[in-house]
Amino acid sequence: MSSFEDLQVWQGSKDLAVQVINMLSTSKNYGLKDQMMRSAISIPSNIAEGAERKGPKEFANFISYSSGSCAELMTQIMIAKEINEFDVDKADALIAECREISRMLYGLRKSLK
Repeated sequence: MSSFEDLQVWQGSKDLAVQVINMLSTSKNYGLKDQMMRSAISIPSNIAEGAERKGPKEFANFISYSSGSCAELMTQIMIAKEINEFDVDKADALIAECREISRMLYGLRKSLK
């Protein structure tokens, strides 16, 4: 692997984080906003950190952290949708992206073993 930036899962999760941050830009629900932004940013950040570690075992651990953050974000999006913080269609699109990123993370982690 030449760089974490070449990983499709990193690119997708970074784009997801940007979308979430942009959607939350006017939110007054500061607790949820902060938690969602942290979860969203954590996904690509852990991929990048793990990729820069010098071993597949460490990388796999960081991929696990990313998977956990992805599940956390998906839950928070569902909550945001139910409390009308997010439009239903936009929330559903974000949830679908989270599911796809989760599948990609699973495949990447499996390939590291």
